[in-house]
Amino acid sequence: MNDVRFDFTGSAVLVTGGTSGIGHAIATAFAAAGAAVTVTGRSESPAGYDTDLGAFAYRCVEMTEPASVDAVAGSLDRLDVLVNNAGANFPGGRDEWGPDTFADALTLNLAGPMRLTVACRDLLKASTAAGGGSVTNVVSMSAYRATPIVPGYAAAKAGLLTLTQTLAAHWVGDGIRVNAVAPGLIDTPMTAPMASLPDLLDPQLAHIPMGRMGTPAEVAAAVLFLSSSAAGYVTGHALAVDGGYLIV
Repeated sequence: MNDVRFDFTGSAVLVTGGTSGIGHAIATAFAAAGAAVTVTGRSESPAGYDTDLGAFAYRCVEMTEPASVDAVAGSLDRLDVLVNNAGANFPGGRDEWGPDTFADALTLNLAGPMRLTVACRDLLKASTAAGGGSVTNVVSMSAYRATPIVPGYAAAKAGLLTLTQTLAAHWVGDGIRVNAVAPGLIDTPMTAPMASLPDLLDPQLAHIPMGRMGTPAEVAAAVLFLSSSAAGYVTGHALAVDGGYLIV
């Protein structure tokens, strides 16, 4: 067995968009490792989800609304780990080539996470966790490659990748590490419709040397590593969890 187990007992963790998919897997992994985990979602209460959120505290947030983002940060009394996972493409189901929709995609996927992260700076700086306070931004393969179908989402994820590096340099004196994970094609509710669209799915699988989709748990493991003392000398790094997608 080469299982790796992390111990986050006593740590306070915030995972945005932790109600499903990758975010839920990350939140679940942190809770299983002993952390006190808060997740965010857009519904007024956890009862608005089919997913069991009983292991977490819950905050309602609209990442496009500054007051809502600020309220979430203001509701926390301590924080050791922030995971910026919330995001989506096609805001409102609209075409991102429209300038207004493009701008909305940037607000949702870049400006919102940036605002939340900056609002949490003092809490993260005050963390006494081994390795210091930690921020992990969930980016995407679209941060590296042209993605004509969702230009706003891709531009936002590329911006979030650069922001990761900039914050890492800017906050190093505060003892806050800032990293990113870049998931490849992951088996989540968001990608589930691809199963019935072989013309879309097959070329993507053919581009992955491992020949399969990843799992949310595999992304979660990378986030826990980057948030742990084992990564105490890692900041400004983007860890691809992509089955080799970027190397071909």
